Amino acid sequence: MLPVSTETPEAAPPLTALFTSVSAVCVTGLVVVDTSTYWSGFGEAVITVLIQVGGFGIITAGTLLGLLTAGRMRLRGRLLAASENQALSLGDIGGVVRRIALITVSVEAVVALVLFLRFRYHYDFPVGEALWYGVFHAVSSFNNAGFGLEADSLMQWVTDPVVTLPLTVAIVIGGIGFPVIVEVLRKSRLTRAIRGDRRRRPSPGWSVHTKLTLLTTGILLLVGFGAYAVFEWSNPATLGPLNPGEKLWAAFVAGVQPRTAGFNNLSMADLTHETWMVTDALMFIGGGSSSTAGGIKVTTFALLAVVIWSEIRGEPDVAVFGRKIPGPTQRQGLTVALLGVAVVAVGTALVMIDTEFTLDQVLFESISAFATVGLSTGITAALPPGSQLVMIVLMFAGRVGIVSFAAALALHSRQRRYSFPEERPLVG
Repeated sequence: MLPVSTETPEAAPPLTALFTSVSAVCVTGLVVVDTSTYWSGFGEAVITVLIQVGGFGIITAGTLLGLLTAGRMRLRGRLLAASENQALSLGDIGGVVRRIALITVSVEAVVALVLFLRFRYHYDFPVGEALWYGVFHAVSSFNNAGFGLEADSLMQWVTDPVVTLPLTVAIVIGGIGFPVIVEVLRKSRLTRAIRGDRRRRPSPGWSVHTKLTLLTTGILLLVGFGAYAVFEWSNPATLGPLNPGEKLWAAFVAGVQPRTAGFNNLSMADLTHETWMVTDALMFIGGGSSSTAGGIKVTTFALLAVVIWSEIRGEPDVAVFGRKIPGPTQRQGLTVALLGVAVVAVGTALVMIDTEFTLDQVLFESISAFATVGLSTGITAALPPGSQLVMIVLMFAGRVGIVSFAAALALHSRQRRYSFPEERPLVG
């Protein structure tokens, strides 16, 4: 709200400042004012810091600070960091946090360098502006925030792979999840060779979590690419004016954005209703667990799919990749998914009561807020104050995660020393 944060001498209104701050720290990307024209350089720097802190995780950042200052952690700090990063061993928390910091800085630095060179030597940006564009978009993409420094986001670079490819790669890496990245790197042959590990014994295979995350992410990326290519191919407001090669590339980049990235290289308001529907589903699923992405997470979606398939086949147990999935994990996945549906439904209903927008527009906006995506049909800035507050709550709830509330409740649960008689109600 400081006057120095805006391009005008006047300070930003409290609701505008609050909405922008929540959207940034929740790495969402929804905005009620244009980032490039409304906020000053100082304001953009504040947004960048909020995105970085939100993406890295408050608990993880606090743990890293403790490591740097004290060189060690207490048990409480290890437990908190384990909860944030889904680490499997308390003794490895320090290493996990260091890897998170290294991966974050490395990916953002590479992306920022590529973008700086492109903006400076191809688009003739001044050195300072090219550097700032590179850093801002690198931080925003890796943290799946979707904030951009142009009013049309990536639309003016829709046919430029040198700009969109680094951003797309950063989005995918940030949205996979740090546990998956660390496990893949740790067990890769190249990493073992660099460490000088010449043991003939092969490295243990990937965990079920990593396999589910990578497989489901790949499938969903193909679904997004296919949906945008098929439904938007002849749309004169989106892919229509491009040549076939440009259409395919633009469709792929657009299909990555619902992984909770939030950039748009096509006009979201001009998409077909079929594309909106597919995008709604992809946004709600989101990215990987313990990643910078939001949504109910791909492992939750994959787990529910496995449960359904096992039930259809009449299997006595739910198993995937040769491993049995325990009942509590199945219930947790079902709880997260249904609570997510409930939160989005309530948010959508409240906004519908307060506005005159259509259901598909409001539903798109609500899912985008809850899943911390940032894609918009263009109605965010036109929402009345009450609806903006609803979006703020949805963004915060989506970032904190319903599973966190479930875990907090589980801490107060107690074991029952008896069980009730079994009875099966009719289903279906």
